[in-house]
Amino acid sequence: MAGASPVLEDGSFLSRLDRGLLKVEQFMALVAGLAIFSLMLLAVRSVGGRVTINAPLSGYVDWIMQLMPVIAIFAVSYAQRDGTHIRMDILVSRLNARALWLFEMISVLMIFGLMLLLLWGSWAHFERSFDFGAPMWSRDSTIDIGLPIWPAKLVVPVAFGVLSLRLMIQIFGYGRAFVRGDEAPVAVPLVLSAAELAAAEAKILEEGGRNGAD
Repeated sequence: MAGASPVLEDGSFLSRLDRGLLKVEQFMALVAGLAIFSLMLLAVRSVGGRVTINAPLSGYVDWIMQLMPVIAIFAVSYAQRDGTHIRMDILVSRLNARALWLFEMISVLMIFGLMLLLLWGSWAHFERSFDFGAPMWSRDSTIDIGLPIWPAKLVVPVAFGVLSLRLMIQIFGYGRAFVRGDEAPVAVPLVLSAAELAAAEAKILEEGGRNGAD
């Protein structure tokens, strides 16, 4: 277990797939973080310009529209990998062994089915906006400064596609753990007890304080 991440790793093919996809997810999470930082800079520019020179940033709302999909869902697969989404820990913490892995596998299967529908719908939504023959390849644009909307719409199926790959890895991981009766399977987020979670958080704070002192 690395740091506070409840995902175990080994040399198996499944674990290598997990780590390979993790690199993509970390990059996407970084992009989402940069989008948040960019939004902050845009807000400073818009408000500062209005106050100092009576000239707010032109198209401020348009840029927010472009950045919001990146901020909202581009890092969702990264959160799913570590199990940091909202979970019914009170319920699943009472399960163990095969019952736990079966419950988790069914849950992820349901999410996967929903994601396939959302992926299909979001891609169709993107296709309605994208057109190679149109100016800036776009059939629609923002109201204020005319930014093409298709890049923001493309973000959604890309994020959902990566999340679907993550869910497939977890389905296989939970399924294999259920069949073999593994106690600590790889490539899936493990359920931590309150004591284990507190210990992991304390370790992070301890390491942060040690690095700061150095």
